[in-house]
Amino acid sequence: MKSFSSKIGVLLAAAGSAVGLGSIWKFPYTVGENGGGAFIILYIVCSIIFGLPLVMNEFLIGKSSGKSVYGAFRALSGSNRWQWLSWTNMLSSMFLMSFYFVVTGWCIFYMVEAASNTFATMDAPQLTTFFDAFEKNAPVMTVYAILANVLTAAVLWFDVNKGIERLSKILMPLLFIMLIVMAIHMVLLDGGTAGLRFLFEPDFSKITPKVILEAMGLSFFTLSLGVGALITYGGYMPKEQNVARTSVQMIVLVIIVSLLAGTVVLPAVFAYDFSPTEGPELTFVTLPAVFMHMFSPTIISTAFFTLMCVAALTSTISMMEVMVAFFCEATAETKRPLNRHQSVIVTSLILVVTNTLCVLSLTGHADWLTIMGRNLFDNFNDLVTNFLIPLGAFSMALFTGWFVPQNRYQGSRVVSFVYLVLLRWIIPIAIIIVFLNSLNIL
Repeated sequence: MKSFSSKIGVLLAAAGSAVGLGSIWKFPYTVGENGGGAFIILYIVCSIIFGLPLVMNEFLIGKSSGKSVYGAFRALSGSNRWQWLSWTNMLSSMFLMSFYFVVTGWCIFYMVEAASNTFATMDAPQLTTFFDAFEKNAPVMTVYAILANVLTAAVLWFDVNKGIERLSKILMPLLFIMLIVMAIHMVLLDGGTAGLRFLFEPDFSKITPKVILEAMGLSFFTLSLGVGALITYGGYMPKEQNVARTSVQMIVLVIIVSLLAGTVVLPAVFAYDFSPTEGPELTFVTLPAVFMHMFSPTIISTAFFTLMCVAALTSTISMMEVMVAFFCEATAETKRPLNRHQSVIVTSLILVVTNTLCVLSLTGHADWLTIMGRNLFDNFNDLVTNFLIPLGAFSMALFTGWFVPQNRYQGSRVVSFVYLVLLRWIIPIAIIIVFLNSLNIL
């Protein structure tokens, strides 16, 4: 099994997996919907208490076994009893990529349109109309979703250290530089400090049980948990890499990027008297309208959507790698094993089909794909976010906590004890509560 050639390569690739549209797209509007600074404190606390043990856990499963999600659970348990969890991880990545490539296609499309100066004369209502028309344009959406698929497959075509690691060392520093430059620009806008106050001044009166659960759910989402990406990357870790240190560094990077993304988005929104509670439309409707009020709007909007594309691709690479590694390892036991190139092609073709089905359902061109009154795009989103990610994180915590706890974490006895108590009891209970909240049962 190929591996990363350096510790920094693992860190940047893993951070890139987590730093996707969750940090750049979902984090700012979720903060806006839940009251700002107090929510951020909750998010950071949840990322440390719940996220850190889960990140360590997935890395340890991969590193200890030296396998992808297909073989990791069997190698550590010594039986096929947990093999269902391997398939759950692979299917989670497949369903996630089915709609994630569509959203990545939106980012690429908006980057191209911004560079073409399409938004220069549009106000917010016109941008809403533009986005609605784009959402109904099945051919264009399909082309851009396939483009996102092809770009990701092109990276995975190469070995791990020549493809994923090499590009991560380019994209992640580029992402940080772009975020810092844009954040400085937004903060210096007249009225931008109001966005900073909203972002960093905590108002604890905003904290409710639902807000706490939202913070827990967002920490799971932004850390790329429960879908096998960190297990896969853990399997590529150099033997001398310290899992605990890498996990802490990864979470710190994800938090920093999320805060920088909030610093890019919210000061601009406040500077031009837009609402920070616009939800997902904040990215594709509100922000383009905000950019049109700025100096050099074409440059600013193009830079922002380029930033979105970079963030999206760092995540699609890790998610698709889960499937590629799975097929390579699963077929190795058959008479016709797939090499890496063949596995990339098979994975890409599967996702072309599911991406196209998501686009057709979203644009209303395939009513037969509507289930319980919801299109396939939304159903895949809900299935992954509300069910498969909590199920994966829950099951892997129990797996390590109860079945392979000893000798897997080389730390002090106190830290090992706290780690196991969290995996065995605290985190599973917390995940169940988040799961019930996502179903509106709580």
